[in-house]
Amino acid sequence: MLTDAQDLPVTTERPETVDAIDRFVHSFLGYGMDFQPILDAAEDDPACVVAQAHAAALMLFAETGDAADKAKPYIRRGIEAAQQVTERERLYLWTISTWAAGDYGMAMTAHKALAQKYPRDLAAIKIGQVRAFSLGDSAGILSLGEAGLAANAENHFAHGMIAFGYEQCHRLREAEAAGRKAVDMDRRDPWAHHAVAHVMETEGRIDEGLAWMQGLADTWENCNSFMYTHNWWHVALFHLDRDDHAAALETYDKRVWGRLKEYSQDQVNAVSLLARLQLRGVDVGDRWADVANYLAPRTDEHVDPFLDLHYLYGLAKAGRDAEAMRLITSLVAHAGKVKPVQQVMWQQVAVPTARALISYILGRFDEAADLLGQVLPNLHRIGGSHAQRDLFEQIHLDALMRAGRTEQARAIVERRLARRPNIAHIKRLAERLAA
Repeated sequence: MLTDAQDLPVTTERPETVDAIDRFVHSFLGYGMDFQPILDAAEDDPACVVAQAHAAALMLFAETGDAADKAKPYIRRGIEAAQQVTERERLYLWTISTWAAGDYGMAMTAHKALAQKYPRDLAAIKIGQVRAFSLGDSAGILSLGEAGLAANAENHFAHGMIAFGYEQCHRLREAEAAGRKAVDMDRRDPWAHHAVAHVMETEGRIDEGLAWMQGLADTWENCNSFMYTHNWWHVALFHLDRDDHAAALETYDKRVWGRLKEYSQDQVNAVSLLARLQLRGVDVGDRWADVANYLAPRTDEHVDPFLDLHYLYGLAKAGRDAEAMRLITSLVAHAGKVKPVQQVMWQQVAVPTARALISYILGRFDEAADLLGQVLPNLHRIGGSHAQRDLFEQIHLDALMRAGRTEQARAIVERRLARRPNIAHIKRLAERLAA
């Protein structure tokens, strides 16, 4: 039996398989693009459970409607070989197979068990964090990060992973310290860059945040499309808060939209940024039309409610009414069939939020404000970060203002101004509502 770069035993006799596993782990943790070797290893070494599980996870991260079907052959081969491998390898395969089956509760149970017993397995812990993130389980993100850091203090990736967990749990000082430590250890850690950017955005440290991200942006060229576009998305948010709309729009055109237009996360970044630009009164021209061309095929996928809501908003804003109606109709039908553990996120959050977005776009602002006001306290159930979910809070505020519900809008603006008193846009809203 051989061991990988994390000193974890791997049931295989092929050193080239272990090399492919190491390359997958490094690229996955660092948001790189070196993934073909693990797919080759899964084909060449069908008895290696870890290679099969990694390949299946890669298929699932595509976040397409057929992702689970594409993962099944790898899971099947892993199961066939699972009797001859270690407990860690079986447990890791279990995490991926339950994820593919849509049993998110069991998947998280498996991830947490694996992290406690085998905390050197940073790739498995990272996947667990991603799953916790999609469920709005901030405490789970942090607890997984704590397990990983305790066993991997020498690894900068572990510090970047816990930094984001701290940030999502509002432990901002610890988040920034951990993120900066990761960057001190290795300047090229894009997830650590991202975690510190979240802290600075939350605290309204706009000029500092912009300098932080721009000073590290040269390291993102070899990142995969999600991390590249998402870190630039954060740069665009800093530009927006500096009232530099032209720079935000230029960042959208050159950095956020165009890397891999077919990928779900690139689409979410594009929809989210265009929506924010329009909420600031920026003319985005015909940009919605191009994004909608890539959203239209996704109306029946329902991989994740957070994705669906962005797809719906983008289609509606582009005037693709038929596709938008098909998506919301299909979403309602899907919500009625999900497993019990998923019912809250789909039935009680995603469906009313989708209806609120359609009401908002159709100009039914009272209705949109009421629906969003009801779901916002539970919106974390569909995943996304605080910064990402803030889009829905901004739409709620705009709906209140357009509906003439000044007192409710003023209370929200005052809270936002107290958190970020130096943002000119929020100051203008406060002055407008005070008039």
